[in-house]
Amino acid sequence: MSGSRTGRPPVPRSAGRPPVLRPPRDNPVRQLVTRARKAWDRPLTAYYLILGGSLLITVLGLVMVYSASQITALQLSLPGSYFFRKQFLAALIGGGLLFAASRMPVKLHRALAYPILAGAVFLMVLVQVPGIGMAVNGNQNWISLGGSFQIQPSEFGKLSLVLWGADLLARKHDRKLLTQWKHMLVPLVPVAFLLLGLIMLGGDMGTAIILTAILFGLLWLAGAPTRLFVGVLSVAGLIGVILIKTSPNRMARLACIGATEPRSGAADCWQAVHGIYALASGGLFGSGLGASVEKWGQLPEAHTDFIFAVTGEELGLAGTLSVLALFAALGYAGIRVAGRTEEPFVRYAAGGVTTWITAQAVINIGAVLGLLPIAGVPLPLFSYGGSALLPTMFAIGLLIAFARDEPAARAALAMRQPRFGRKRGAGGPPGPRRWNTMRRRASAARSSGER
Repeated sequence: MSGSRTGRPPVPRSAGRPPVLRPPRDNPVRQLVTRARKAWDRPLTAYYLILGGSLLITVLGLVMVYSASQITALQLSLPGSYFFRKQFLAALIGGGLLFAASRMPVKLHRALAYPILAGAVFLMVLVQVPGIGMAVNGNQNWISLGGSFQIQPSEFGKLSLVLWGADLLARKHDRKLLTQWKHMLVPLVPVAFLLLGLIMLGGDMGTAIILTAILFGLLWLAGAPTRLFVGVLSVAGLIGVILIKTSPNRMARLACIGATEPRSGAADCWQAVHGIYALASGGLFGSGLGASVEKWGQLPEAHTDFIFAVTGEELGLAGTLSVLALFAALGYAGIRVAGRTEEPFVRYAAGGVTTWITAQAVINIGAVLGLLPIAGVPLPLFSYGGSALLPTMFAIGLLIAFARDEPAARAALAMRQPRFGRKRGAGGPPGPRRWNTMRRRASAARSSGER
């Protein structure tokens, strides 16, 4: 009789255990996409994207202004940090405007629409008065404030058109008048054409293109029918063609699209070609901050209109893609704010600001890449120029205020109360206790012998 060495009968072995069914593991890529989608759909996503994206663009712009403007300042017998200090001062003032705009209620924003429009028109008229207005690079668009400080009123015309146009369309929406084409066009289009005419008197076609983009953005958000939209676009396109054909300078800029030689026929494409040279020499990670070669007198307007080229040369493809990603995030957040609100003014104003910043960034970057004609517009929040920075930062403050005012975002912000030092109301639920307080109370409940 067979058995074990201990004399005990052998334990019968089971034929086989049933396999344990484990839940299938999710694909890591799918998990990552799901988490990103959940994070993207949170109530405060737009708020953080606008606030963080705009601040990162502004800070990176200050760094690049300091790097790109040093040689220009020294060539003008100025301190190397001259342009940086002016831009930093404008950023501080703009930060105050951003904070004020982000804390203003919507009613106050609407109340400011008409004063800002009247002030912008008044200043743009003063530009054409001899002895008050001054020309810079052939454009009569500036007013001297004394010393080295100047102001460009046309930059404030963008903000005025956004606020006033949004308020006008919102009031007509409340009265259900936007179904009639005359109420949709009048007085929005005539006032926009007034601003465009004052800008074109100074010869600034780049700013006029941005203003036209804002106008079409407002009409599209208001639900303009296709026929009306195409009609206004045709009129604006015809006027633009006439203005380009009658100006040799604009025709020369148009001829420099895609140029690879500084002299392309009869057109002088020095700036466009050297912008491409700067981008091409940057490589993947650039030559290093401050190590640009093109800013040493080869690339005109290196710290203003062509600062993106210097960024590509010093920070490489990684730096330029980072800037593009920040602008894309800012544009997405603005569209999200405009699409999720139920208030007409917020929808029109948020859409107008997003159109303004996105269109200006596309025109500037497209010109640096040689895909669009050089329009002479700065890169928003990035290029040197206080007149462009101040209204843009105020507009960013508008977007932040609208993002905070969303019902879900307002509820999420209301739940974020300070963890420590919270005052409890008489009838409210008790808040969480601090660990130190709980420990002291537990010690006091013991007798002296226990301790």
